[in-house]
Amino acid sequence: MAAVDAGFARSPRGALKLGRMLVAFVAFVCFVASRAHEAYTALAIMEVIITLLFFLLYLLKLDKKMTWLFWPLADIFNSVIAAVFLLIVCLFAVIIKTNKVTLAGGKISISGPRERNAPAK
Repeated sequence: MAAVDAGFARSPRGALKLGRMLVAFVAFVCFVASRAHEAYTALAIMEVIITLLFFLLYLLKLDKKMTWLFWPLADIFNSVIAAVFLLIVCLFAVIIKTNKVTLAGGKISISGPRERNAPAK
């Protein structure tokens, strides 16, 4: 039976893992709500699952038992790749103009509402 590191969830590393899972889950919910392509939702849910597995790895102290891999380096590599993939996917979701719900945020003007053209006299 694996020992549980009860303090890991409250540590900065544990909080960062929980935050990453929350952000990936929010991205998943946004992609589902906007009826985005299935690949976008699959990537977001895969990120939630992979981060959960790393969280459980450190929570159950399995990184100390499986010494054949340098887990902090694997975790950093996963974080960088996931950030790049999610950034690219989010940009594609906003750039593609076939989904009007996805573009709703892009149509809001920062300086105020858009003015309509006045009819010709």
